[in-house]
Amino acid sequence: MKNRVSQSSDRRTRHIVSKAAALILLIAVTAAAYFLLTKPPKGLLILENPEDKTRYAEYEMKIGDTFSIEFIHSVNKSPVTDYFEIQDDGIYGVKTVYYGFGAGVPTELEEGQTLEYGDDGSMIISGTRVKMKDLIYRVGTVSDHILTLANGRKISLRDLCGRSSRVCFRYEKEGESAES
Repeated sequence: MKNRVSQSSDRRTRHIVSKAAALILLIAVTAAAYFLLTKPPKGLLILENPEDKTRYAEYEMKIGDTFSIEFIHSVNKSPVTDYFEIQDDGIYGVKTVYYGFGAGVPTELEEGQTLEYGDDGSMIISGTRVKMKDLIYRVGTVSDHILTLANGRKISLRDLCGRSSRVCFRYEKEGESAES
């Protein structure tokens, strides 16, 4: 009798242990799938010459990352910083910060945009969400254009590309190429 009770107890223990192991495995697989599916895809911010496609540089970025380009406006001679965000389908302009009115800087708000004033006297237009089909800058001859990546790294476009160079910015998701 004692032997039967012991065997029955052993079976129940093995049954409980196997169910617990199956549950732990299910939780681990579900957690791994969740993290793989919710992790933003990686890709490259590519800087290239728009005419001959010479690649100046590439920087790892992921969906949701932002970068900015700062320069001195050629007409009103004040700083301008354009902010961009990487999205699944490309690069979007999201904000502009500038310090003086004049030709080539916004003078009116579009629908959904807001204007705020910074403590330093800057004018900040946000609420912008414009997909940039062709994001091309011409690097300054007198003053530089500075690219600031999501990690805070600053890159001189004059040093990278040369004065008066045209630079096209595009985002390529991992596993894709411009030809696809």
